[in-house]
Formats: sequence, C-alpha cells, structure tokens
Amino acid sequence: MITIKSNIGKAKYKQIVNSIEDAIAAGVIKNGDRLPSINAIKEEHALSRDTVLMAFNELKNRGIIQSIVGKGYFVSSEDIHVKQKIFLLFDELNAFKEDLYNSFLEQLGENIHVDIFFHHFNKDIFSKLIYDNIGAYNYYVIMPANLSDTNSVIKNLPSDRVYILDQIHDDLAHYAAIYQNFEDAIYQNLSKVKHLIHKYDKLVLVFPEDKQPIGMLKGFQRFCETYKLPNMVINSAKHITPSRGEVYIIPDDKNLLYIIKPLKSKNLSLAKDVGVISYNDSLLKEIVCGGITTISTDFNSMGQRLAKMILNKEHKQIENPNNLIIRNSL
Repeated sequence: MITIKSNIGKAKYKQIVNSIEDAIAAGVIKNGDRLPSINAIKEEHALSRDTVLMAFNELKNRGIIQSIVGKGYFVSSEDIHVKQKIFLLFDELNAFKEDLYNSFLEQLGENIHVDIFFHHFNKDIFSKLIYDNIGAYNYYVIMPANLSDTNSVIKNLPSDRVYILDQIHDDLAHYAAIYQNFEDAIYQNLSKVKHLIHKYDKLVLVFPEDKQPIGMLKGFQRFCETYKLPNMVINSAKHITPSRGEVYIIPDDKNLLYIIKPLKSKNLSLAKDVGVISYNDSLLKEIVCGGITTISTDFNSMGQRLAKMILNKEHKQIENPNNLIIRNSL
C-alpha cells in the first residue's frame, strides 16, 4: 500500500499521505479498514517514527483517518479531496448565526470541510466537545459566549490554530479573534438616538444574564448614567406588561414578542406609547409592526472575514462593525 521513493523531490511523509489517498481512491482500502501500524511502516521503509506520525496526523486532521486507543488507525472517510478540516463551535443556532455560517462556508471555497457543534451555554458540553476533538482538526473556531474560564479548556488546543468568535474575554486575549464590542456598540448607538429616547420616561433593558454578554449591560448602564436617564434591568419580559412612556432594549426575539404582543390589548401604540430597540437585524424586523429599530453587527461580514483570517493564517484580533437602523418602533 505504501510506496516511498528517494530523490523525487517530494517529502517522505507526503508520499505516505499520497499512497493512502491512492489506495482509498482505488478501493484497496475502504471506510472502517485498519491501516498498517506506525511501527510497521517505519520498519518496512526505514523511516523515522516522526515521519510516519506526521503523515498520519495530516490525514487525521482532514478527517480521512481516525485513531482508536489500543487498536490503531482506521479509515474514517473516503473523501480524499478534503484538504483541511475546521471545528466550529457555536453557542446556539438562530437566523443570525446561520447567516454567519453560510457566509463563512462560501468564503472558504472547496476542499475545506467544516463540522459545526453547539454548546447551548453549558460549560460541561462546551468542555466535552473540545476535549473529544483535540487533534482531529486543522483549525478550531470557538464561540465562548458568556461562559467563564473557557481558556482552561481552550488552552489544550494549539494556540495558533484557534480563532475566537463574537465574544472575547480577558483570558482569551492572546488568541486570534473576530469579535463584537458590545459595550461600545450599545452606548454609541443609543447615544445616536438619545433625542428620540428622551421622549420616554424610562429605559428598560431586557437582559437574560445566562445568555447575553456582560458588555451589553455595561454599555446600557454607562449610557443611562451619562445622560441621567431613569432605567431598569429585567431578566425576562415574559410576565411584563409594557406601560406608556417606556422604551425597551431587547437582545433576543422571544422577549421582543413578549413586549409587542400585549400592546394592542392594552390600547398602546408602538413608538407613540412604547418604544422598542432590538438587537440583530433580520428581514422580519424590517416588516413587523411597520419596522423595528435595531442595533446589529454584520454577521455576513463576520463570516467572510473569519474565513479570510483562516485562509491567510492571520493571527490578529478584529472588531466586527455594527450599525443602527432606525425604523418605526422608536
């Protein structure tokens, strides 16, 4: 199965890789078949163990082979055209993350395989997914969300192959990242519409602290302190009845519906009686109730820029742009 030639201008580890690829393409070995051991290849071809291991690691990172402790290496995929494999860990899937994911895939191009996972804001799931996939991918894209002490897990990965997405914490500052500055985004964008906000009596931030970034809360509090505005922070709008003179800043769609739904039954008008600013723009928010004002980052841009960083092996931290879209809810 393995053919090694000298003086042909090709590294010997790469010849091992190509030999296994050719054997898979020819049907000599198939999914689930066991490969010769590292020691067997080493002795047969008078190679160093490191040379054989380098070849196996490349195939493993591309998802073509897998190792089973105590048993050896086995073919796990017959897709030999995959050149790189990326581990993508999101907190959850929603319309905005789907836009990010699709733009990321489009920018990567062919022969790069992406596996997507979700931790659902659970530290145990987050840790297990990373530990279970150490060494199995070329790159690791990780969305830590608001989970604490994530570096204790992430540090087990090669630091030059890790990219942090969306939220970046102090202990992750040495990793490449593309992120949102939630504190500045909410402070600066609320400042742009303070003339409209002043029409209301009180600002209310709906802030589910188990899912939302702390920077959002800090930016809201800084804005209210700067402009001396009465304000309140609540965890959920599920059991809240909006009152005339309130303006709500809402980070998620479920709480947005909790605020909008009772307005008609209470004879309250959106914008005139109750204001709404939502996070993350979507087609639905362009249409519902004549349009909802939003603060939103560009998730398509985030996905495209992330792909370019990986393709170009850039190791930098980039703040993703955000913008305010004023509509009829304010």
